[in-house]
Amino acid sequence: MNPNPMMPMSGPQMMQVMQSSPSGPPVPVPVQHQQQQQQQQQQAEKLDNISKVKNLLVPLRESMFLTIRSSAFALQQNNLADNLKRDTGPHVPRFDKHLEDFYAYCDQIEIHLKTAMQCLQQQNSSNHYLPGPVTPMRMESFMPENAGPIPYPTYLNTVRVHVQSAKDIHDTLISAAQNISQAD
Repeated sequence: MNPNPMMPMSGPQMMQVMQSSPSGPPVPVPVQHQQQQQQQQQQAEKLDNISKVKNLLVPLRESMFLTIRSSAFALQQNNLADNLKRDTGPHVPRFDKHLEDFYAYCDQIEIHLKTAMQCLQQQNSSNHYLPGPVTPMRMESFMPENAGPIPYPTYLNTVRVHVQSAKDIHDTLISAAQNISQAD
């Protein structure tokens, strides 16, 4: 192990890190492998929905190919069985399994596309109803009104005002509906 976590590891330390397991001696684990796994996880988290859809297209094509191939094989086997020509050929691929995989990929793509559409709608609404971009900081900055992004506290106040206005309109409509129903 590296005694100083702030200093980079060198030499044999860079090649492997010892992990102790409860059932035996320490097991060497390559550092590069751990770093690659962490990078892949970070990349997967950073991918937007459209990139995820693009990444699912190749497995979808493969799944569609397997589904069509297994269905053709099943049709051929059924045709041979109908003609009383029993063929003890290779194992029949599972059509239902391949079809389920195909539908699973389709469902994942549908979810990612719906999420991307909702994000775009939310962004369009935000651009329409907010006077400017929002800074992600929670600290109040002393900027003039139209100089740049809205500070986060100002954004929160704007949202609170919008929510309160929506509640007031809702309450007004309900009381008007009750007045109309009582007048009848």
